[in-house]
Amino acid sequence: MKKQSITSLPVSDEIERRNRMIKYSIAMAVRIVCIVLLLFVQGWWLVLCAIGAIVLPYFAVVVANVKIAPRGGEVLRPGGLEIYQNDDGAK
Repeated sequence: MKKQSITSLPVSDEIERRNRMIKYSIAMAVRIVCIVLLLFVQGWWLVLCAIGAIVLPYFAVVVANVKIAPRGGEVLRPGGLEIYQNDDGAK
């Protein structure tokens, strides 16, 4: 039977929520930069910033809602109790 390790347990909900909020906040910060740059750039840069400002919210929500799987795999339930008898006659 495989021994249970604390590192194979999934990340707590609080930590996972915090990580997702950080990813979402970074994406929204980039979107704000794109919106501000719309006022100052011209040509293809204007189109690129506009696409970034329009498309980034969708990707930010998708990335923020992805749950991270635990690195160690599934958490295994402990096995049953096994009792061994010494049959060599020694007491």
